[in-house]
Amino acid sequence: MGETLVEEGQVLESTTVQIYRTATVVKGGRRFSFGALVVVGDRQGSVGIGYGKAPGVPAAIEKAQKTARKTLAKATLLEGTLPHEITSKFGASKVKLVPAAPGTGVIAGATVRTVLELAGVRDCLTKSFGSNNQKNLLKAAYQGLMSLRSKSQIAELRAMTLDDTDVEKRLEAGRRFAPSAPAQSAAPPLRAPKGPGRGRGGKPNPARPSPAAAPIAAAPPASDQAPAEPVKPAEPAAAEPAAAEPAATEAPPPQPPSSVAETSPESTDPPSAGQPPQE
Repeated sequence: MGETLVEEGQVLESTTVQIYRTATVVKGGRRFSFGALVVVGDRQGSVGIGYGKAPGVPAAIEKAQKTARKTLAKATLLEGTLPHEITSKFGASKVKLVPAAPGTGVIAGATVRTVLELAGVRDCLTKSFGSNNQKNLLKAAYQGLMSLRSKSQIAELRAMTLDDTDVEKRLEAGRRFAPSAPAQSAAPPLRAPKGPGRGRGGKPNPARPSPAAAPIAAAPPASDQAPAEPVKPAEPAAAEPAAAEPAATEAPPPQPPSSVAETSPESTDPPSAGQPPQE
């Protein structure tokens, strides 16, 4: 977690590396205590570390911040990186800090990265050996930053003139090849739409419906072309005469009654007794 502190006109950033909880068994139960490991820096070369304990977490962080501000010290940096390689040790932990070319970034673990970033290091390579205890790693990285010396300080101690170091050559090469002005990022190329029914690995997927093709809008006419004449609406065509209705079918002429009466099925029966036969 990050927090901004203002002290005597100096703006500091505070980051809590770890919260520790301890318990003491007493007659009435367990009594908890909390410890906080905090790093404070201004990202301009000043950095400090602190550890504090209290019955509550906020009080422990406040104590650690107060201790870190007391240990605030200035580290020697060279244009966002280290002036030379250094290896520092604290307890069973050993940390190696290596300068890097511009654009590399801080390649380190979470604990060592916190100290380097709050100190103002932008390009650096690191490697830890031995124990990975956070307190020891933090103190080893802090001691390594405080042990850095600039080229002018070494030349003054040796009473001699030094040539350009490897770090300065890397920085010069980075300035030579770096663009003078930040170029505008080009728009990413448009990706071609996937084929119909394509699944993982480009294999056909019958369960996936093919997307409907979007209609292509017609291009607007050029400004130098003459405007097209408005199309007049077509006149309505004359109504066609209604088809003549078919003539009514004439009824067939009536047929004359037949002279021979049709015999009904009842006439086939023989005449009953007492009735004269029909002619």
